[in-house]
Amino acid sequence: MNPVTGLSLGRIAIGIGALASPDLATKLFRLDGPGNPQLPYMTRMFGSREVALGAITLVSKGAARRKLVALGIAVDGADAYAGLDAMKSGVVTRTTGIGLVAPAVFAVVSGALALFARTKPAKTATA
Repeated sequence: MNPVTGLSLGRIAIGIGALASPDLATKLFRLDGPGNPQLPYMTRMFGSREVALGAITLVSKGAARRKLVALGIAVDGADAYAGLDAMKSGVVTRTTGIGLVAPAVFAVVSGALALFARTKPAKTATA
């Protein structure tokens, strides 16, 4: 599967999960949903962003797709920073912080690899 397609489908799946069941998503992210009644709202906002970015990237082509992949890298980079900052400030435990940061960093690396991957030129038959 094309890495951009995989990232896009992953975004859509995570986003749908966050939209459909923010309480479950909060538990999977190991965040304190009961201690923060506004968290389902923020989780749904995150979910809608993920669905929108995944869907538009999935259907785009050419230069527009490359720009959307770059946008995804920026968004995932911001997510990684937010996780690091939450861990540093003690808002989340180290274990939870790593669980938040690792997927974001993976997405940044995957997006960068997809964005900067060079395709090999097709071999030509010699007569």
